[in-house]
Amino acid sequence: MDDVIIIGGSFAGLAGALQLGRARRKVTVLDTGLPRNRFAGHSHGLLGHDHKPPLDILAEARQQLARYPTVRLLNAQADSISGAIDDFSVLTGDGESLAARRLILSYGVVDQIPDVPGFAEGWGTSIVPCPYCDGFEVAGQHWGLAWSGPHSHNQARLFHDWTDRLTVFADGHEIPPDIRADLARRKVAIVDGRIIEIGYRGGHSSIVRLDAGHDVAVDILFAVPRNDPSARLHESLGLATVDRPDGIVLKVDERRETSAPGIYAAGDLANPLMPSVTTASWQGAMAGIFAQQSMLV
Repeated sequence: MDDVIIIGGSFAGLAGALQLGRARRKVTVLDTGLPRNRFAGHSHGLLGHDHKPPLDILAEARQQLARYPTVRLLNAQADSISGAIDDFSVLTGDGESLAARRLILSYGVVDQIPDVPGFAEGWGTSIVPCPYCDGFEVAGQHWGLAWSGPHSHNQARLFHDWTDRLTVFADGHEIPPDIRADLARRKVAIVDGRIIEIGYRGGHSSIVRLDAGHDVAVDILFAVPRNDPSARLHESLGLATVDRPDGIVLKVDERRETSAPGIYAAGDLANPLMPSVTTASWQGAMAGIFAQQSMLV
């Protein structure tokens, strides 16, 4: 029996495995090899790894974990979970049954790409969600923001630390008059109508085509599509969740423990604030440490 099974082997999962391995705890990491940021050419903001391809950072992390004999990395999917604290059972897609005293869920989320021609092709390069991740590289240029709800107002305010040229695309949303007035005061242009296609002209530059029949060119387009957990294991376990404008995340306490004793969660799956590689790594490390401490006798 493992001490801990970690489901999801991206930044949060591997950070948890590192702490557990260093504590000489027996841990198995199940990973499908599809991290959320695999579409990005570079990852930013992670100390010591700034501006590196995210897949390269993960590959290096896996190599470093090889020095810990109690850590096992499996390229496998977790199909189901049963049992309770000190006696969990995980069935993999390969039919293997694994047992552990604790679980860490870090299988992340999947962005629900809108059915707009050109959106999927630009996701992660010309269309990005996070100014902290990609803003510095395009600072001072003409930014576009696809409006997705009331939270977009704060994004428009936030963006002024990077650029003073911002165009908001309402994309069919009703933007209240008071918010329109505030955006006008900030010299933010608002373009009504729905986005029907995204075209490209090289580099990050995007051409936003609208149903009104005209195009608007921007140097980078920011968008926050809704996301969903990449697996449904938390539903079968009945874990409590938190509703966000862009999706749901698992509810955890200050020790990263979910509503079920012995099950911890980290990364984008359990981050109600701002998803990033840095926060995912920190949360994964904490989940690993708290899971280890919960098994002390």
